[in-house]
Amino acid sequence: TELGLVVPPVRVRDNIRLPQENYVLLLKGVEIARGSVILGKLLAMSPGSGAVPIDGLATTEPVFGLSALWIDPARRDEAEMAGYTVVEPAAVIATHLAETIKAHGGELLGRQDVQLMIDQVKQRTPAVVEELIPQHLTVGGIQKVLQRLLRERVCVRDLVTILETLADHAPATKDLDTLVEHVREALGRAITQQYRDAKGNLSVITLDPPLEQDLISLVKPGDGAGKLLVAPEAARPLLERVSEAVHRSLAQTAQPVLLCSPYLRPYLRGFLERALPHVAVLSYGEVLSAGTVRTVATVRMEHAHQEV
Repeated sequence: TELGLVVPPVRVRDNIRLPQENYVLLLKGVEIARGSVILGKLLAMSPGSGAVPIDGLATTEPVFGLSALWIDPARRDEAEMAGYTVVEPAAVIATHLAETIKAHGGELLGRQDVQLMIDQVKQRTPAVVEELIPQHLTVGGIQKVLQRLLRERVCVRDLVTILETLADHAPATKDLDTLVEHVREALGRAITQQYRDAKGNLSVITLDPPLEQDLISLVKPGDGAGKLLVAPEAARPLLERVSEAVHRSLAQTAQPVLLCSPYLRPYLRGFLERALPHVAVLSYGEVLSAGTVRTVATVRMEHAHQEV
């Protein structure tokens, strides 16, 4: 529902080689996540600093890394009165599975799935499909665009808008990064929806203009495989500055996003992906329809222009 992705069947198999309380999630036979649950107990997730202590076995919630406790069911009311979020073991596994599917949605989208999606659009609006395929893009090219969107948890349900945007821009360029950014701008209202507050406003972290220009100069484009080449001695301080800005902004908003130019966005996202996977990176073009955009923090540093 959130991603517009049809999830393939999930097979459940008992593995006697695993410890009794552990479970493992496999994608194409390879482990991508694991966790543990204690049957007969409940998981109580802490409300944060200042939480009232309760009796239980300390653990870490497997999806978001929150501090939690395994408690006896008899203590459920006590924990909820103290502000803890209490869930069943089955809910822990289900949530972990759902979040893992979202994180790997692009890998689950096969070429045949894309063809079926395109066939459905062709029944309703054949003109856009005939204009785009195969003259300007193949099904495989469209698959790569959709996989890029899913990798950053962008819903691909509005396939008509996606295909129309590709039809507008694919005749001029085949660069995957450029095409994806055009599509993201066309989907800007839907992308920013999840980050807006109750009043429709968007809280953002910006880059200091000299820093942004330095980073743009370090971009090495490469037909959908470009990179931001920051020198090792500058990479760690940059990650630290972004992390500090995120923590500062959390005092004012629950979902801050990092805002930058459309050209820099995909490369900056790729640079941050491994160290700060939960930091959303949006471009100026995507937030034009986001209502009021409020800057809550700015990332500043020197010497980012040193190239690797």
